[in-house]
Amino acid sequence: MENKKITIFDATLRDGSHAVKHQLDLSTIEAYCKGIDNSGVDAVFVGHGNGLGASSIQIGLSKHTDEEMLTTAKKALVHTPLGIYMIPGFGTIQDQLIPAIEWGADIFKVGAHCTEADVLKEHIEFLKNKDKDVYGVLMSTHMAENNRLLEEAKKIESYGADGIVFMDSAGALLPDKVQDLVRLVKQNTKLKIGYHGHNNLGMAVGNTLVALNAGAEIIDGTLMGFGAGAGNCQIEAIVAILQRMGMAKNINLYQIMDVAENIIEKKLKYTQGIKEVSIISGIAGVFSAFKEKVFEAAKIYDIDPRDIFMELGKRKVVGGQEDMIIDVAINLKQKKKEEAENYMVESLL
Repeated sequence: MENKKITIFDATLRDGSHAVKHQLDLSTIEAYCKGIDNSGVDAVFVGHGNGLGASSIQIGLSKHTDEEMLTTAKKALVHTPLGIYMIPGFGTIQDQLIPAIEWGADIFKVGAHCTEADVLKEHIEFLKNKDKDVYGVLMSTHMAENNRLLEEAKKIESYGADGIVFMDSAGALLPDKVQDLVRLVKQNTKLKIGYHGHNNLGMAVGNTLVALNAGAEIIDGTLMGFGAGAGNCQIEAIVAILQRMGMAKNINLYQIMDVAENIIEKKLKYTQGIKEVSIISGIAGVFSAFKEKVFEAAKIYDIDPRDIFMELGKRKVVGGQEDMIIDVAINLKQKKKEEAENYMVESLL
């Protein structure tokens, strides 16, 4: 990897929104952007955890509108490009992408479930016609074989995207899968390749390094791993490793560490760690951002949250299907009741 240019997409103010139930305030966004500006990261992505247009009762209501968040960030980012993320269905070209361009967004990521790249065609082509940097994102890549993911990557390439980002949305991937996937896509497309890791099984930084070794060029991470579930690939950690290897020298490590400490740790009171329920979601292969909704349902229906995660995994539920959490909790509650009643009958007999 020596002398290879590594691009760092900072998703702290986007994926990190999940960690605070989408309640990031404008003062935090402003302070973060001022602190990270000119640190060497290649873009700062801002918005609701599920992207532009996703604020809703089902997914989680943002404290501020997309416009308020993006314009606040843009004003504070003097040297560093502003990025946005959008999932078609939550957002549209007319209602989200066009306004985002007007609000000053420079880099665009549009995402879909890993087998549904087709829905990105219109959005990628629109943005390329506007001469924007665009990256197609495949979410929950643990849910498809590598050959299928290559097919989806080729679609994204045919739409004109500058690159592709593979999201390990559940933190379920292991190094062999990551390595083989990146190599396969690298050999068969001309796309720049990015990797977005989650830390449910403690593999976010390790898998990111594996991806880079296999040919990826883009790190998609957050400071302190601030993000959904057990968090993301920690930018400070992967940068420190790369600098030890003689790379990523353009990143001011002390500067990003200071932002992590002063904003993420002190102001938002976030401490990194892998809790048991995050490990379960990784084993189950369930989107990390489901955690809060699962906890809420578990409390309401008196069900072990681990059982909910495992059942969601069996049903192959993906991001955007949060309504299934309640359905699963109700079914588990009913099953628990039936088992208790059967036990009582058997005891009487």
